[in-house]
Order: sequence, then structure tokens, then C-alpha cells
Amino acid sequence: MKRLGTLDASWLAVESEDTPMHVGTLQIFSLPEGAPETFLRDMVTRMKEAGDVAPPWGYKLAWSGFLGRVIAPAWKVDKDIDLDYHVRHSALPRPGGERELGILVSRLHSNPLDFSRPLWECHVIEGLENNRFALYTKMHHSMIDGISGVRLMQRVLTTDPERCNMPPPWTVRPHQRRGAKTDKEASVPAAVSQAMDALKLQADMAPRLWQAGNRLVHSVRHPEDGLTAPFTGPVSVLNHRVTAQRRFATQHYQLDRLKNLAHASGGSLNDIVLYLCGTALRRFLAEQNNLPDTPLTAGIPVNIRPADDEGTGTQISFMIASLATDEADPLNRLQQIKTSTRRAKEHLQKLPKSALTQYTMLLMSPYILQLMSGLGGRMRPVFNVTISNVPGPEGTLYYEGARLEAMYPVSLIAHGGALNITCLSYAGSLNFGFTGCRDTLPSMQKLAVYTGEALDELESLILPPTKRARARK
Repeated sequence: MKRLGTLDASWLAVESEDTPMHVGTLQIFSLPEGAPETFLRDMVTRMKEAGDVAPPWGYKLAWSGFLGRVIAPAWKVDKDIDLDYHVRHSALPRPGGERELGILVSRLHSNPLDFSRPLWECHVIEGLENNRFALYTKMHHSMIDGISGVRLMQRVLTTDPERCNMPPPWTVRPHQRRGAKTDKEASVPAAVSQAMDALKLQADMAPRLWQAGNRLVHSVRHPEDGLTAPFTGPVSVLNHRVTAQRRFATQHYQLDRLKNLAHASGGSLNDIVLYLCGTALRRFLAEQNNLPDTPLTAGIPVNIRPADDEGTGTQISFMIASLATDEADPLNRLQQIKTSTRRAKEHLQKLPKSALTQYTMLLMSPYILQLMSGLGGRMRPVFNVTISNVPGPEGTLYYEGARLEAMYPVSLIAHGGALNITCLSYAGSLNFGFTGCRDTLPSMQKLAVYTGEALDELESLILPPTKRARARK
């Protein structure tokens, strides 16, 4: 057996009927030219007949009950995995559009995973208009984070459009970076040993973590300092209790459009993403008369995984930034976002890499405790909305000769955070996935539309007319 790390195990601990803790990826493919009518049926058959199931796909919880998940979470290998259960074949009424696909993915993403089995499902969806099909894959967040999920799915794909008889994702093993320590066995002596190692590291890092905590406290007393601290965002309509059903919406833009704006404004790509999200949220909430007087804050996952590490555990830290949703002027809003993200990055960079996991737990423990104690959505949120940007593959990829047209992240939400916006880059585009609570956010698709209008507006304010016209081609 293999014990779960503290951060991975926390996603199991906060799992509930209303807050399933799985994440997903939606990939849209165009069928190869001349593909037979049975192309997808044959592909699904080959997927189900695959040989050995590789880690982490073959792992299931050693003890699937609540106490086993919370007190002694550990993985064991499922030696009799049922691929007929995990691999599903669905169809939309032809011709299925983006709206119909979004409705189906919303429904599939609302369903919890079976804790007595390996925590993943793969759905092949046919019937999309323009001779396309989709692949929706979901895994529990305790098994995988966004970065490693993208890398794992990417390794299955190829740049060769002629290649066929390709392996399905669950047969490909992730690479472990050189020099990485293997996980200790799930035994009492190993647990004691790891606890002692963790205590020593925490003792060594205590002064640095104390300094980081003091900086956050100072920023609460002196907001003009520009560093956004936890619990400083307002209680908004986004931050109450959620129900089990989800809504999912998508949007995508050419990456060059956003990079041109980042360069022209002296900011980063992430600043532009936060601006688009903040501006869309400001308009969306204002139309419902729910716009708070103080700025919404974003919790932003930051990848701390080494570039050569293709492991699948969660390796992220967090920073919190203002979305300046109280600022009416677009350029002032962008400037406030840039200042906030710059200060948040400086704050993180003052910590040694070895202390980032401890800092993440320090920062996220109030959030996790809110969820575990039932207080999530009943008190002031740690931050208002989660917004993340995951780098994806740069070149065009194929599976069984089918061209990958777009790839969208489908994320999780929890009590106190009814909306998650995750972006994923692929082949020169940036794909936005909006995951929200169905009952809290009616007409959530408007958010996707409003980001596009915010992009057009910012281009008109920053870019000269000639460059603006070129960017929109």
C-alpha cells in the first residue's frame, strides 16, 4: 500500500454529497477523414481490451469508508479493475452543439465517483456537429492535480496524424523525475518516520513561515501595501452553500491576443486572465444587483512541481489577489490587479521552495477546516473565487488519427466557493472552463460571453487600431 500525502488526503477528507472532489478534462476531436461508421465503437472496444492498468489509474482506496478516507488514507492496487465500468460510450442527438455537450458534461461532472473502485471515469461522446467527438475524463483530486493531469493526458497523444492502435491513457505510466524519493510503505514505522521528518522540516522552516504570516497580518492592517490576505474578500453570492448539481461553460481565445495585451500593458498573461474574469464577474453580479462594494479576491493555484517531474500527486501552492471588481474604470482595474499579483508573487518568492508545501497548508488550512467542520459557506470566505491557468501542449496533437481541436478543464467547487474558472493553453489558444453550482449561478454561460466582450474592450483601450484588427483575425 501507498500512503497519501497530507495535501492529497485533504481532498478526500472534504468530500461530501454536495461537494465531490474530482477534476476533469474535456477534449474535442475531429474524426479522421474517411473514418468508418464504426470508428468510435471500435476505439472504445480497444480501450476496454487494454492490458495492464498503470498507476495511478489502477489505484483504489485501501479502506473506502469515511473513517478509512479521513484517518488512514492509502492506495492499493486493484487487481481486478472493471474497465467496462470505467470506460463509457455516450452519444448526443445529432448534430450535437456546444450547448448540448455542455449540458451532458455538466450532468456527468455532477455525479460522484465510486470510492470502492479506482477513482476515475472516461466518457467517449459521439454525435458532435462538424464530424467531431469528445473525450471527458475525470479523476479524484487526491490522485492528480491540474498540471499532472494535463501532462498525463498529453503523453497519450501524438504529433503523428498517421499513427493508429494507440494505447489508452490508463496504460501509460507517468515518469518520475530523476532523484525523486519513492513513497514509503503504508506502515506504522513508516508513518512515524515521515512524521519525524515533517516535524524537523517544520522546525527548520518555522521562522520563515512566521515571517510570511506576519506579512499577511500586516497587509490586513495596511491594505495600501497591496498584498491581499486571506479573509479580506466580501461575502458575495458566490460564497454560500452549494448543491450537488453543476453547470459547465467554455470559451476560448487565441493566445496571441492575450499576450499582446500583456505586453502592451506591462503585465503578465495571468494578469490579463484575471482582468477578463474580474470584469466579467463585475458585470454578471451587477446585473443581478449582487455586486459587493469591496473587491472580490481570487485564490490562484501556483505550480511548484519541478519541470522534469511527471508524478501525479498534488504539488501546488496558492496566492491570493484582488480582482478589483469595485473599480469602474477598466484601466484602473487592470492596474490594481497587476499590483496585487506582483505583491503576491514577491510574497511567495521570499519563501524557500522547501517551505512552500508547509506554507500552502498554513494558507489553506482555514479553507479545509471550514469544509470539514461544515462552516464552509457560513462564514467569510478565505477567498471568493478560484482562478487558475494551466500550461498545456503547444503543438497540434492526435489520437488514433483524430485531431485534437480543443481541450477544456472541468474543475471542482466547494461550500463557500460556487465558481471555479480554470484556463488551459493548447496549440496557440487559451481555453476557459467555467465550473459552477447550478442553483447558485443561473445563466452562468453569460460569464463566458462577458469575458469576450471584456477582451474586445481592453484591446480598444490599449492597442492601436492596426494592431487591434490584426489581433482579432
